[in-house]
Amino acid sequence: MDKAALERRLSRVAGFEDPSVELEQYPTPADLAAHLVHLADVQRDLAGKTVVDLGTGTGMLALGAAFRGPTRVLALDRDPAALAQARQNEREVAPDVPVSWLLADATRAPLCVSEDAPSREEATVLMNPPFGAQTGNEHADRAFLTTASEIASVSYSIHNAGSREFVEAFADDEGGEVTHAFSADLDVERQFAHQTSERAVIDTEVFRIRWE
Repeated sequence: MDKAALERRLSRVAGFEDPSVELEQYPTPADLAAHLVHLADVQRDLAGKTVVDLGTGTGMLALGAAFRGPTRVLALDRDPAALAQARQNEREVAPDVPVSWLLADATRAPLCVSEDAPSREEATVLMNPPFGAQTGNEHADRAFLTTASEIASVSYSIHNAGSREFVEAFADDEGGEVTHAFSADLDVERQFAHQTSERAVIDTEVFRIRWE
């Protein structure tokens, strides 16, 4: 399945029925998910790996990765309603590898990423964490990066535009390195009362980090 076909398959993934503004539950668009998964596949970060989707929401990134030959896919979220939708999406999308949906706080994830070899060399993280744009939830993405640095050799993450300096500094402090970075539009439908238009385009940045 090429990138275009993957995007078409992921377009079947339904978003949040009742999204939480506190959790910043914005869905990942199918085109962005397919592009991120394609990049991870080209970098050989998916096939034969344990893939972990931190804050999976309704499962977009986890389901995309499950088409690229991982050993297994673990998808964590603290919202049981989101996970219920993710399981339904899995039945609709029918990935090659089944996904293990885990009700858990991704910032407190005691994960053994590989039963046979619990080294983090076996794990790749894909995530679209909360940006920390809501009052009281500032720097929420930092906690997700911390988990990624602890359990994975490589992570891919989506952040608010203007995050490059922070992400590079964080990676450097944790012994990591940003190897790829690109801008992306996150096109979302109106979900919350504070949004003034029916659709909005959020400027984002995507980073691949190699953790040493």
